Amino acid sequence: MIGKLDDYLRFNETALSLRGQRQQLIASNIANADTPNYKARDIDFNSAMKSALARSGGAAVTEAATVQPAELARTSTTHLSAKAVSGGSSGVNGVPLLYRNIQQGAVDGNTVDMDVERNQFADNAIRYEAGITMISGQIKSMLSAIQG
Repeated sequence: MIGKLDDYLRFNETALSLRGQRQQLIASNIANADTPNYKARDIDFNSAMKSALARSGGAAVTEAATVQPAELARTSTTHLSAKAVSGGSSGVNGVPLLYRNIQQGAVDGNTVDMDVERNQFADNAIRYEAGITMISGQIKSMLSAIQG
């Protein structure tokens, strides 16, 4: 029974999780708009969604089959492990982080275009809210089916 409920909500749950992670990535781009040589990053949402659904749906891709990054040698116990660093080049759910195409070059090497980032931030936020509305509708329909 619980497995069927999980399957029923899995798509929207996965989409919300990816949207939340993408929102953090876009916010990081906006926060680093004045950082010299910062390269704006993003993910291919469709690829990330397909990968996440394949992994969570029990398809051919499994957690054990995904490639894990190599552990870096630490010369001191005060060094952080590679696993402690979040948002690295490994990306979101196994999908690599991509660099944004440069719209207009900057003298300091920063590739963040605030107009693009604001647009992507707002678009992602609206899609996140739509996902919440979808899950709310699914839960309401389940409640009405239970209550008769």
